[in-house]
Amino acid sequence: MEALIPVGIILLVLLVSSIRQIEEYERGILFTFGKFSRILKPGWNIIVPIFQSYKKVDIRTKAVDVPEQDAITKDNVTVRINAVIYYKVFDASKAVLEVQNYYYAVEQLAQTTMRNAVGAVTLDELLSEREKISTNICKIIDEASDPWGIKVENVELKDIRLPEEMQRVIAKIAEAEREKQAVITKSIGEVEASKNLAEAARTMASTPGALHLRTLATINDVSSDQSNTIIFAIPLEVLQAFGMENTIKGSDIVKKITKKE
Repeated sequence: MEALIPVGIILLVLLVSSIRQIEEYERGILFTFGKFSRILKPGWNIIVPIFQSYKKVDIRTKAVDVPEQDAITKDNVTVRINAVIYYKVFDASKAVLEVQNYYYAVEQLAQTTMRNAVGAVTLDELLSEREKISTNICKIIDEASDPWGIKVENVELKDIRLPEEMQRVIAKIAEAEREKQAVITKSIGEVEASKNLAEAARTMASTPGALHLRTLATINDVSSDQSNTIIFAIPLEVLQAFGMENTIKGSDIVKKITKKE
């Protein structure tokens, strides 16, 4: 009986030492005699010492910064770009069995793909279609990493740095474009103003007394001015309103009125 106690203690110790805990966000890859057996689920799992071994794989989404690097666009402009890639392991067994270090492999694949994607577009396309290029990079990396049990969820180009001389050129182009838009807007406003003025002139010409009222309103406006001399034109219609059309002929008269302060 006393001999059985040490044996029981030894078995208990072996049992306790055989228990391995897998977290909810992990999966375990079980090997028996060096061969893949099965995927261990979250919770407690028994691993037989010596005969079995296991490796944990984190299946949470990972965010990896792709290091900044030089790339040449299709129109031979050198830029420095970096990106961030979001991916997760959807098959833990492939992530262990098919690639030595999936983390490093995805990072290297992202760098190569990013350079190739930048080289396939011009600088204007790179700056204006960043989202489209990011989607294309994501698709390529996802297809290439699928045999490794990796699902690429998203790729974002974080920063695009241009040479200083190219930045100056782009700034000049942007300034010229703004000046162009300003000239176009001003010309459109002048056209609209001229149409309105023409419409106003037709309205006053076709309405008796309208020009007379407009003239009186103008005189009233300038009467508040502090200048000593005011020169204005008196149309014939104004003279007609005062019954002077028989004594004065002509389209209009220039009259000088001097105000004393």
